[in-house]
Amino acid sequence: MGKRRARVRGLLQPPVSIQPLLPVTLPVSRDDIRAAHERIRPYIRRTPAWRLPDGALGHDGPVSLKLELLQHAGSFKPRGAFNTLLTQRVPEAGVAAASGGNHGAAVAYAASRLGVPARIFVPEISSPAKVEIIRRLGAEVVIQGLRYADALQACAAYIEQTGALSIHAYDALSTIQGQGTVALEWEEEEPGLDTVLVAVGGGGLISGIASWWAGRGVKVVGVEPEGSRALHASLEAGHPVDVAVESIAADSLGARNTGGLVFSIARAAVDHVALVSDAAIREAQRTLWRDWRIASEPGGATALSALLSGAYRPRPGERVGVLLCGGNVELSKLAELLHLPDTWQAGK
Repeated sequence: MGKRRARVRGLLQPPVSIQPLLPVTLPVSRDDIRAAHERIRPYIRRTPAWRLPDGALGHDGPVSLKLELLQHAGSFKPRGAFNTLLTQRVPEAGVAAASGGNHGAAVAYAASRLGVPARIFVPEISSPAKVEIIRRLGAEVVIQGLRYADALQACAAYIEQTGALSIHAYDALSTIQGQGTVALEWEEEEPGLDTVLVAVGGGGLISGIASWWAGRGVKVVGVEPEGSRALHASLEAGHPVDVAVESIAADSLGARNTGGLVFSIARAAVDHVALVSDAAIREAQRTLWRDWRIASEPGGATALSALLSGAYRPRPGERVGVLLCGGNVELSKLAELLHLPDTWQAGK
């Protein structure tokens, strides 16, 4: 089992540290998340948390991996999709969503299980494997624009024309409540965590997780690619801002703007956001496959890359949780990655 803990020097950006204004009342409560879990439980998998032996990742304390990449459709996103569909009236036009891939697959899966039509708008950068999953699950796929923001704009126009129900990927209460059920399960499976590392795209997942643990002594740390840092930039600016997106993980962590709801929760309940390089993300993918035969997409390995690269450095003995949030990787690309020269530490 690999014990090397490599660091990329000169590439990592300082974290944005947030000092919550307490007491704070968040728009999503633990009761909201409990109700969502009870609602969606018949439709989702309860994914396992796997405790690694001390020292397995170069950290002398315990590390808990929450294997959410084993969720239906390959990511955590069916939780929010089911919670939305089960709490809102679905019109005759069905549902519509914009997605880099994983959210679309989740909506397609949930819509198929509940017997409603779905149309998914995806950008050109979406992984062909993810687009194929969406189609296989029975949804209509519309490829629109180069980036997620383009697909979102096209989806909004379609919803206005048809009255279809919008299922937002991240900046909606029902989505955030559903994603927060990851933390509810994780706490039951692994009580006593000190810190959890969570990859951030649009921020729905970290908003739900931070809402669950707010004020309870668990530090929630976001992890974003250097080239896709919507939450990091927004917290720096003090309000949601648009960012350019260019990252190996852009098809799952490629939101240009977090939105106001995500921002308000993150500002109050997320400790800070760490940035990682694409090279560090690739190394996390390689580590997961080499040491444990876990096939992860780039976005799914992003939280782990913060621990491996030193973008997040735990205290001695700190109990750390790492969320592996997505497994929709093209196996041919994973094979290519495994045979690339090990040059990711060039910045040392």
